[in-house]
Amino acid sequence: MARRFNGVVNVDVRDSVPDWSAFRQPPAPEGAPNVLLVLYDDTGLAAWSPYGGRINMPTMDRIAANGLTYTQWHTTALCSPTRSCLLTGRNHHENGFAQIAEGTQGFPGHTGIIPMENATLAEVLRENGYSTLWVGKNHNVPIDEWSPGGSKRNWPLARGFDRFYGFIGGETNNWYPNLVEDNHYIEQPYLPEDGYHLSKDLADHAISYLGDVRQADPDKPWFLWFCPGANHAPHHAPQEYIDKYKGVFDDGYEAYREWALARMVERDILPADTTLSPINPLPDDVSADSDFVRPWDSLNDDEKRLFSRMAEVYAGFSEYTDAQVGRVVDFLEQTGQLENTIILYCADNGASGEGSPDGTVNENKFFNAYPEDLEQNLSMIDQLGSPETYNHYPTGWATAFSAPFKMFKRYTYQGGVADPMVISWPRGIDAHGEVRHQYHHAVDVVPTILECIGLEFPDFVQGYEQSPLPGVSMKYTFGTKPDAPTEKKIQYYEMLATRGLWRDGWKVVAQRAPFLGKGHFESDTWELYHTDVDRSEMHDLAAEHPELVKELVNLWYVEAGKYNVLPLDDRTVAELVAVVPVADIPKDGIYRYYPGTGELPEFNAAEIRGRSFKILADVTITDPDAEGVILAVGSRHGGHSLFLKNKKLWYVNNFIGIPPEQQLVSPDDVTPGVHVLGAEFVKDRMGDKHEAIGKAVLHIDDQPVAETPWKTQPGHFSLDGEGLAIGRDTADPVSKEYDSGYPFRGGTITEVRIAVGDDAYIDLERDFRAGLSRD
Repeated sequence: MARRFNGVVNVDVRDSVPDWSAFRQPPAPEGAPNVLLVLYDDTGLAAWSPYGGRINMPTMDRIAANGLTYTQWHTTALCSPTRSCLLTGRNHHENGFAQIAEGTQGFPGHTGIIPMENATLAEVLRENGYSTLWVGKNHNVPIDEWSPGGSKRNWPLARGFDRFYGFIGGETNNWYPNLVEDNHYIEQPYLPEDGYHLSKDLADHAISYLGDVRQADPDKPWFLWFCPGANHAPHHAPQEYIDKYKGVFDDGYEAYREWALARMVERDILPADTTLSPINPLPDDVSADSDFVRPWDSLNDDEKRLFSRMAEVYAGFSEYTDAQVGRVVDFLEQTGQLENTIILYCADNGASGEGSPDGTVNENKFFNAYPEDLEQNLSMIDQLGSPETYNHYPTGWATAFSAPFKMFKRYTYQGGVADPMVISWPRGIDAHGEVRHQYHHAVDVVPTILECIGLEFPDFVQGYEQSPLPGVSMKYTFGTKPDAPTEKKIQYYEMLATRGLWRDGWKVVAQRAPFLGKGHFESDTWELYHTDVDRSEMHDLAAEHPELVKELVNLWYVEAGKYNVLPLDDRTVAELVAVVPVADIPKDGIYRYYPGTGELPEFNAAEIRGRSFKILADVTITDPDAEGVILAVGSRHGGHSLFLKNKKLWYVNNFIGIPPEQQLVSPDDVTPGVHVLGAEFVKDRMGDKHEAIGKAVLHIDDQPVAETPWKTQPGHFSLDGEGLAIGRDTADPVSKEYDSGYPFRGGTITEVRIAVGDDAYIDLERDFRAGLSRD
């Protein structure tokens, strides 16, 4: 609300009294702490060293030694939803994030748009004397706003943050990221061959931003949300960090689970009688084949070697990123800020099962529902973690790093929702190196930070009446009574139709996998666990307490109604691929693109999946040796590109990164002059893996000059990044025929058109004449 002007205004300034308090940002409360929230992706409780895991996290160990380690902190089982909870303090459906931003469905809880009635913590803190900074992943922008020319109303700077540097979307290539600074896309500052890695770049910018605040106003507190790409796929790391873990995981994921459980009990993370869950705990009729864990002793020696290496890469990625976080913490110590900084170090969901039972060198196969090729994966074992791969470990490591719990990310069993969280605040927490067992959830972080600062959540923010915070502060756990009873009373869970509800130490869970495609939710079997004593949810007490099951299931529906949870969606990945929101098709069916524009995210670009399409470029060649990219979308891990090389016109389709590339090359040179250069795909049928099968035809002006059988991938080329670019490729090239960028030179591109639709038709001769008329 606007503050009242309490000065005096007269005709003469000498008779007037100013009142700057009505206009300036109010100061933060006296002694208000800084806040550093470090949020990793895809990390189960058993992965990291503070919890007994084999992945060394020296910075996190340091934080834990100076503060508290939480054993019952919970998330939503998926990244966008958890992040929305941490941003606003509200439940994820209330924020419109029933699942990831790419999976919105147009229902109140499934919009991908955080309502203004759910103000972010940054919006509150900025109006109370804080600098607000966000570095790293942002998976909470609706996909129709990802475009450089789109609205920025849900980007960080519009939701309370002073600065942003990172990427928008679920993941990005750590060697060739899709970067945003503040409100615009930028090119990465340097390339991997010059030492680039995203984690390092993010730490560099975090330190720079903190330095800016420190030198501009040394007494002003700040809130920094640091969200690295780790540990989400692709798992990329410098070789020296990968090599640190050589042989560490050779005993396999089942042995790791047993080893980790013993260590977790020894460290008081889990009760002594905690039972290890089976690696495949769900009955066959409610389980998903893609989430199956292959028993270690069923693997051959090559598979064991490959799977172990995938875990080594993941571990190296995690530790390397922790070292970058350490640089930020070191800066705080060097500048005298560490003593009064609350550091929360955590992860957003359990370990990821998106790598399939066999793991992958290209995670994009999962998002295309395309089967793995073990022979291809084995052939690239020595390149895992490098720019050549987009790798992800198999489901066995997901269940290992989420031990001793059932399942992993996407599930509302503990394997999906129980996550690491350590908190330090030297000035505000006397206990050092202690463990806390109180039950808490991501929605409890905002109330905790506000209480530590000494602020109440306002009734109105930017004129919008605010919804109440459903969480409770964790600050009571900072005190001298480590066994204080949990002050949280209830928390519902729902993710991709997997469901649960915890109340006062008891939890019901619906027995089903995500993406099951079954529906009939009313017939689900509900399990009951006394989680105060049964952390791994192994002793189902539903038969002993049927009335309690009924009561808690009914209460789940009450919470579902309160927080916009319904409708439930358990459609398969293949079904969801077909309904992911994409850019509206222009009325004439033709998308138009121009040189000199920003890279267009794929979700905002022409929709060619499963369709016939035509690409037509109006090009004027002035140099006989003209070369470069005309249009490119995607990367070496999946994409297509139209370009000139050696005076020939090329069209390459990189089908989910599976070699060899599909290529068309003109037999004759492209001569100087005005041309319409293009390619088309004519779909004949759909394959059994949902790929479109047909033929590709290369065109110079109105003449077809080459054709070949072709197939196009069923899903997008990437979950994030590597969008459509005119006159250049993005940093990671689609084709091995050229290097990074490969800008067009020796002529000009006027316009590139893409026509889509199985029945779409363009008269090439007429279009050639139209191209000439524009010269």
